[in-house]
Amino acid sequence: MLSQLYIENLAVIEKANIDFTGKLNVFTGETGAGKSILINGINAILGQRVTKDIVRTGTDKAVISAVFTAVPSECEQLLSQSGLTVEDGQLFLEREIRSDGGSIARINNRPVNISLLKQIGEMLVNIHGQHDNQILLSPDRHIDILDSYAESCEMLADYQESFHKLQRIAKQINALKTDANQKQFRISKLYDVVSEIENLNIKENEDEQIKAELAVSKNAVALSEAIYSANAVIAGTDDSRGVVENVSTANSYIEQYSDLMPELSALCERLDSAKIEIQDISQELDSILGKLNVDPKRFDWLNQRSEELRRICKKYGPALDDVLKTLADSKQELEVLENSEQDLSKLEAQKTEILTEVSKKALELSDFRKKASERFVKQVTGELEFLNMPNVKIVVDSVQGKLTLKGMDSIEFLISANVGEQPRPLAKIASGGELSRIMLALKNVIAQKDAIGTLIFDEIDTGVSGRAAQKIGLKLKNIARFRQVLCVTHLAQIAVMADNHILIEKNVVGNRTVTTVRPLAQEERKHEIARIMGGDSITPLLLENAQQLLDEANNS
Repeated sequence: MLSQLYIENLAVIEKANIDFTGKLNVFTGETGAGKSILINGINAILGQRVTKDIVRTGTDKAVISAVFTAVPSECEQLLSQSGLTVEDGQLFLEREIRSDGGSIARINNRPVNISLLKQIGEMLVNIHGQHDNQILLSPDRHIDILDSYAESCEMLADYQESFHKLQRIAKQINALKTDANQKQFRISKLYDVVSEIENLNIKENEDEQIKAELAVSKNAVALSEAIYSANAVIAGTDDSRGVVENVSTANSYIEQYSDLMPELSALCERLDSAKIEIQDISQELDSILGKLNVDPKRFDWLNQRSEELRRICKKYGPALDDVLKTLADSKQELEVLENSEQDLSKLEAQKTEILTEVSKKALELSDFRKKASERFVKQVTGELEFLNMPNVKIVVDSVQGKLTLKGMDSIEFLISANVGEQPRPLAKIASGGELSRIMLALKNVIAQKDAIGTLIFDEIDTGVSGRAAQKIGLKLKNIARFRQVLCVTHLAQIAVMADNHILIEKNVVGNRTVTTVRPLAQEERKHEIARIMGGDSITPLLLENAQQLLDEANNS
């Protein structure tokens, strides 16, 4: 669960340190006080996308950090794969957003990729915002909701693996069924390419070897003079002593006194070694010099070969490796095209076999979803009855059709809001308040299936009031018996259910807007509940009603 949240320089929030309980934590405050900014901060620490505009004006960066406890085992396994561990039962997440647009993420004070932070975040927290209601209005997303409830991810992944295999084979078959004339033209062109490259008998890295040899040949005279001069210095000439002779002379001067000074003996040995090394260098220079007699025919061939390689690289390159790859690819394509009839028969047989396999898996997945749908409808209906929607009938409309990436099912949730009415698409009959309650019901039944310890509801009360709002509050409190809940609300019926009531308050301090976030004591809660019910004009009657609501909530 989320134990603590620290925010610094995030929009109008200068500094906030918030402690959470493991039950129901409720945020209230006037419109525009900064509740959405708080949710943005939580999104940021969970690895969601944020922009530099979120950084408080006049500061270099915003910092958000969070401490999580009771981390699920799946999350610990993912952390372990990245060389991270949960230390002393706590996981520390941090995110910096700089005013220049940069962002840094840390887990347990170690820098990590944002993608890892996002993966970890998805295992720790499930956020429901107002935009999530739009998922209900998009029938394409209903199958994902049902699969999440049915826990069919492994079965779906197995099906999709076979489906992708079927797609690849179908693509190969289509390629082989190219028009015969076009295929023959392609074969002719490939033969030309293979013949042109093979006739050159190109060797790997040959262009670099030719280039190196040409460079030596073109500079043979200068190289010969340099090598001859160097060797003359080492070996000497008729008119001058060389290094070898000078080293021998030096050795003879000190060798006669080596008995008197033992250290001279070691130096004599070193001079002998140096003389041997220098003589060896001289011999190698002689050998190299002998090879520098440039053959005019060889020189002409090198130039011609260099030009041939340049032309072929220009046509099929740019590099010689690319030319050789073109040759290999062309040969492979030729082989495929020339054997296409035989291969086509094999692929058609494979396609039939895999299509049978995919169809079987799609039917199994469809049956699995159908059985899950029955349980799903029963549980969601029970949730909706509790949420003051007793006459709502929800139906999972499933139609089998062509095979797609998600199977053979087309799924849409239909509802009948009143007795006697036929179920119809959600988008056509559900109000904003009904969508909020339906989504809460869905979230609750799905949450019972996963290990995510923290649920966040951002204004789940949109479009509801009165008894329905009270039921939402009771449902949130019930959910909070089993996992941590954070909820942003404008309704007193929900706020009174809080185990931890947090006020988000905006003030102007020194010509700057500052938002503070603080927990409320019992007496402060009464005034905040009264404000929610009646606005700024808080009367004794409102305070009395607020206290009554709080008392009823405590006894619920």
